[in-house]
Amino acid sequence: MSEKKTMKAAYITEFGGIDQIKIGELPIPEPKPTEVQIAVHYGGVNPIDWKICDGQIKHMMRHEFPVILGWDVAGVISAIGQKVTHLKEGDEIFAYCKKRVIHDGSFADYICLDAENVLLKPKKCSFAQAACIPLSSLTAWQSLFDSVHLRPNERILIHAGAGGVGSFAIQFAKFSGAHVITTASSSNHDFVKKLGADEVIDYSRENFAQKIHALEPSGVDVVYDTVGGKTLAMSYECVKEGGRLVTIAGIVDQTLVRQHKLFADFVFVSPNAKELKRIATMIDACEIVPPPIQEVPFDQLSWALKKSYEGHIHGKLVIKIR
Repeated sequence: MSEKKTMKAAYITEFGGIDQIKIGELPIPEPKPTEVQIAVHYGGVNPIDWKICDGQIKHMMRHEFPVILGWDVAGVISAIGQKVTHLKEGDEIFAYCKKRVIHDGSFADYICLDAENVLLKPKKCSFAQAACIPLSSLTAWQSLFDSVHLRPNERILIHAGAGGVGSFAIQFAKFSGAHVITTASSSNHDFVKKLGADEVIDYSRENFAQKIHALEPSGVDVVYDTVGGKTLAMSYECVKEGGRLVTIAGIVDQTLVRQHKLFADFVFVSPNAKELKRIATMIDACEIVPPPIQEVPFDQLSWALKKSYEGHIHGKLVIKIR
């Protein structure tokens, strides 16, 4: 356990956007009996970070200021609670940092998490690579398998296949035996094809809905929306009657659900150690690969969140903490 009493952390004390982020000293958290304290090496950047800054989920989850940002972590266990038996100090771990109350985050020297949600990182991954995995991979897994129950030989449209969630979704869908259509800019076509995409639609040059109707006149079995907005609104017409749509980026329109006679769901990813362990096993077995990463220094966190907000990121951004 650290001898220091304070740590460097990136946090907000009020809503108001990325410009509200402060980097300063906060108390080092101490682990509760069922928790571990993690010396953070890297934290992964996700859209949830700037959405928290904007106050976009303040009606969904309780916030306790100061709020430390960061929902993906990779690091080393520096202390354990009295009741923790399956982990020890020095273990190299990774985890998804969501808690019931938004307060602690991975963009800090230390974070305490419930030990049941903390896993040994994949052996094939560096700390930087491991930090980009939990939220994105669990989001894709829970969307495809827990929500819409994707089956072999089904045809699925995955939006933004070159992004963190999209890149995992393509690989999971192919691994399950589905036929994958994805959207990506022309510069990312080769990348998503290597991940397993069977067909690629250039969203910057083509109307994806028209392209889907040309490829699949009756529509696809499943649409996975990771974009929201107009992309989500246009996606309902791409699903065959009786098909399924799942989004992580918008509110389900029940009028369109009834109009197109389909199932639609919104997924807000939850910690799940069993699923994350399965994903880690797949990575170590070379059945899937984590997305490409770009390391960003801690003091450039605001820049990284602005890049995430702008979108069109190839892979994932990770913040180097130590």
